Amino acid sequence: MPKDPLATIPEAFVEPVESFLAWLELERGLSRHTIDAYARDLAQCADYLHQKEFTDWNAVDETAVSGWTASLSEAQYARSSQARKLSAVRMLARHLVREGIRPDDFTELASAPKLSRKLPEVLTRQELELLLEAPATNTQHGLRDRAILELFYSSGLRVSELCGVLLQSINLDDGYVRVFGKGAKERIAPIGSAAITAVRNYLAGGRSHFVKPKTGSELFLSQQGRAISRKMIWVLIKQYAAKAGIEKPIKPHLLRHSFATHLLEGGADLRAIQEMLGHSDISTTQIYTAVQSARLADEHALYHPRSKQ
Repeated sequence: MPKDPLATIPEAFVEPVESFLAWLELERGLSRHTIDAYARDLAQCADYLHQKEFTDWNAVDETAVSGWTASLSEAQYARSSQARKLSAVRMLARHLVREGIRPDDFTELASAPKLSRKLPEVLTRQELELLLEAPATNTQHGLRDRAILELFYSSGLRVSELCGVLLQSINLDDGYVRVFGKGAKERIAPIGSAAITAVRNYLAGGRSHFVKPKTGSELFLSQQGRAISRKMIWVLIKQYAAKAGIEKPIKPHLLRHSFATHLLEGGADLRAIQEMLGHSDISTTQIYTAVQSARLADEHALYHPRSKQ
C-alpha cells in the first residue's frame, strides 16, 4: 500500500471513507497510527469491490462482503487479521447508516472468523507478594520501584498509563489516580492502602533523588529525571520477578491481568472491573471469567479424589 492508501481507489469510494476517518479522529479520539490502519483495511476492501464492478459503497451488498472475506481467507490472512479488517468495514457501514448515506447496514449478516482467544498469563497471590516485596526499600531506586509495582497492581493500569501519571493526577488522601487511556479517554482508578503507603514513601524519600533541572511533573522518574519509559518498567519487572524466583514468562500487562483476575476471584462485579480497567466493551473484560474457570478446573483436576484416578 502507498503512503496514502486511499490514493489508489476510485473517488466514489474515497469521500465516505475520509468522512469516517475524520469521525474516528475527532469523535473517538483515536491515534493517527490506528486511523492509518483503518484506512489501509478499507482501501483494500474498496479495491476488491471495484474489481468486482461495484461503483460505490451504496451499491455494496452482503454477498459482496462475504466474497471479500472469502478472498482474505484464500489469501491466507490470519484469522485475527481477517476479523480486524471486517471490523473496520462494519464500523464504516454503521457510519454510513448514521450519516444517512445508506438506509441499511450491508455487513449485518457477515460472519467473522472464529478466534481462539489465548488466556492471559496471571500471577498467583503468593507470586504477587514475592514480586511486590522484591525491591529493597532502603534505597531511592527501591522506593521508586516498589511504588511502581504496588500502583501497577493496585489500580490495574496499562503500562502507558502508569508512565504518564502526573503528581497532580494522584490523590493519596482520597485514594484514586486520574489516568488517560486508549483514545485519550479519562478515567478514575482506585488505589489500595498498600500502594498509597508505597507512593507516599517514594515521594518522601525517593523522588527528589531523580529530579533534574528540567524535570516535569511525572510521578515516576528515570535516572535522567525524565518520565520513566515503558521499556524500563518491563526491564524492572523482569529483574524483580527473577529475584523473587518467579519462573513464569514476564509479558506486558502481567500485573494488570492479575489485578482483574484477583478482583474477580474475590467476588468483584464484572461491570465494576470493566470500568476500573477502562474497557469500552464488556466482552473484553469477560476473558477474565475464562481465566478463573480454567484455574478452577486445574484445581479440581489436582485435588478432587475422583480426578486423580
